[in-house]
Amino acid sequence: MPYVRGHQAVVHEIHGVRFTAHANPGTGSRQIAAWQGEVPAGTVGVPHTVSHEEVIHVLSGAMRFTIDGESADLGAGDTVIVPAGSLFGLDNLGADTATTWVTTSVGLTATLPDGSTLTPPWAN
Repeated sequence: MPYVRGHQAVVHEIHGVRFTAHANPGTGSRQIAAWQGEVPAGTVGVPHTVSHEEVIHVLSGAMRFTIDGESADLGAGDTVIVPAGSLFGLDNLGADTATTWVTTSVGLTATLPDGSTLTPPWAN
């Protein structure tokens, strides 16, 4: 199915963040996963180690991204490339919800601080 209508996207929520899955194996994509993230104001993200490279484009708002201890504040129009195997976190320190568009390879997993592994359904 090469066309995914907005009403077909599946919404997931975890750690206070909303993930709207547009492309993944469930919608017919075999290699690439893509989703929109909505990060509410004041959200302090859970640091996690990613198994695959992620490309995150900020659509609106402003957030602080931290990769392996190095932080940068990014806003609408900015992009961050998160290398596979890096410890990654994001925080929305602003007053408004921030939105992102994220792409990665299908099969992404995230290792959380307690050692558990999350297999996000929006990327698998």
